[in-house]
Amino acid sequence: MGTPGPLELILIFAVVLLIFGAKRIPEIARGIGKGIREFKDATSEISRELEAEAQDRQINQPQQPQQGAPQPRQSQQREPTAGEEPTSPDADQKAETS
Repeated sequence: MGTPGPLELILIFAVVLLIFGAKRIPEIARGIGKGIREFKDATSEISRELEAEAQDRQINQPQQPQQGAPQPRQSQQREPTAGEEPTSPDADQKAETS
């Protein structure tokens, strides 16, 4: 069974015209158009939510540390308290190596 030919389409349109009347056909067409538009909006919204969720999972997923790659050390500088002299980070490293 293939696609309907021109004769079948004319017959279907004539039956619809007889059943619903000329005034109701535009209303039916508008209703079908609104339904299709709402369906497209809903599917695009769902796909946007799925993409956003996939990006959140990718961002929030913890990364495994690579073996053999040295991690950079973060030097912690502290503020001198009352009575202490400020020291430079170089002085701390020299004191650690001595």
